[in-house]
Amino acid sequence: MFFTSSRHGARLARRLVVRRLEEWGIPRDGDASQHLALIAGELAANAVSHGHVPGRYFHLRLSVQPPPGRDGCRAPVSARIEVSDARDELRPVLRDRDDEAECGRGLLLVDALASKWGVAERGVGKTVWCEYAVEPAPPGDPHACTEA
Repeated sequence: MFFTSSRHGARLARRLVVRRLEEWGIPRDGDASQHLALIAGELAANAVSHGHVPGRYFHLRLSVQPPPGRDGCRAPVSARIEVSDARDELRPVLRDRDDEAECGRGLLLVDALASKWGVAERGVGKTVWCEYAVEPAPPGDPHACTEA
């Protein structure tokens, strides 16, 4: 989905992630949803702050592999978030932790929470992506798989 390159757009992107994950059977109050919302918020904020080009939007793509089964049963999955912006000269860099810094910690959070992350080239701009391992639903959860 495309969002305006503004704080409002970044907030909407984060909300969309939580909503879509819930539709896919990943509860909004669980660690996976909260971590992925935080990651999406950080990547969207970076796209707005550092990737903004007047008149251009940023794009967020969320995918889950494998998607939840038809019967509602969900096995361990991997979620992937991609945030693309139109500016290619500024590449995200993981900085050393500075306890006194007032900004620059977003990628440290992404690095700590994500299984892996990176930057991909695009025709125009760049895409910052990350993958997150989602734990299976615990036994007794309505989305948990039952033994056959």
